[in-house]
Amino acid sequence: MLSFLNIIYVLTIFLFILNCAGTKSRSDITIEERYNQAMKYFENKKYVRAQDEFNSVLILGSGSEYGDDAQYFLGESYFLNKEYILAIAEYEKLTRKMGFSPFVEKARFKICEAYRIESPKYYHDQNYTEKALSRYQEFLDDFPNSSHKKEVLKSIDVLRNKIGQKEFESGILYMKMEEFESAIMIFDRVDENYYDTEIIHKARLYMIKACAKNENLSLAKQYLIRFESDLKENNLYNEAVIAINQAEKINLKSSK
Repeated sequence: MLSFLNIIYVLTIFLFILNCAGTKSRSDITIEERYNQAMKYFENKKYVRAQDEFNSVLILGSGSEYGDDAQYFLGESYFLNKEYILAIAEYEKLTRKMGFSPFVEKARFKICEAYRIESPKYYHDQNYTEKALSRYQEFLDDFPNSSHKKEVLKSIDVLRNKIGQKEFESGILYMKMEEFESAIMIFDRVDENYYDTEIIHKARLYMIKACAKNENLSLAKQYLIRFESDLKENNLYNEAVIAINQAEKINLKSSK
């Protein structure tokens, strides 16, 4: 019986040693193996695990042949996990440190996209919207023939409409507060800076209304002439005329 137990003990020790000899510690894993493992996690949508492995690749060999790949896909792991600000930080590292990488254009585009996604509704702070617009414009300047050009132009249009809407609503708020001079300044700024947005027609109408409410009928009529064709095309001309006529009637009554 004792002999049998000894045999079992010896076999157990042998199998344990054999298993240890056939298993690599994490310190023995090569950069290539780490990168391949990271890509497996990435392809299987295990983005947090992928982030850990890509970070390991960068710590051990950022200057290796896997460096820029790992840096780009680390950014992608954050982006696809909807951690957009963290994704931006990783894409930025690629564009700063690895300027000759074939992933630079993709990273630059994804930075723009991340800011666009983080851009909130028009009634919130538009810091990310402004950043997205700035980065999109820089992208177009640096990559004028990019395959993403149509997407970029469409996104710019959406973002500009959002900021134009926010500006317009600020003007409306001043109108409600009867701060007509400030309202005129806002609507004029929309006309100057957001002439290609959807809100421009209403901004021009309310510019006339603000002037009329401010008893500056001369300026209101100048704007009416200036924007006549645009207002007529958008069925807003009569509303502008009514606003001027109402202001004239009030002035006439007050002068008697």
